[in-house]
Amino acid sequence: MRIGELSTRTRTPVRLLRYYEDQGLIASDRLPNGYRDYEEYVVDRVLQVRGLLDAGLPTRIIKQILPCLNTPRTIHMPYVTPDMVATLEHERDRMAERIECLTKNHRAITDYLDAVRRDIRGAGGPGRPVDAVEP
Repeated sequence: MRIGELSTRTRTPVRLLRYYEDQGLIASDRLPNGYRDYEEYVVDRVLQVRGLLDAGLPTRIIKQILPCLNTPRTIHMPYVTPDMVATLEHERDRMAERIECLTKNHRAITDYLDAVRRDIRGAGGPGRPVDAVEP
């Protein structure tokens, strides 16, 4: 498939796909006219890369673990080094901290919205001050 179709199927901008290729995260063949041609499996690979980036992993670590990822949710680690384990543990712990922070913020925003909605329903509409809500 060409880069435009890959972009559409993965909802990833073409420019970002080119960046992934420059970083060695995905690969394409070149057609005689110079166009990139991607195999079907690259759709899953792009989704994996995006998921790992969204989780906070930097591209240098993603590049290290990509050879271990066959399909989504299937991980094979034939070349595990102590450094890779330590790096992944650190990244996992960092993600857990981010999840905890996001969960607290989500709860605080939900509580705030609930209080605002109660106030709007109960006392005459928007614009009235709302008592402070603790997170």
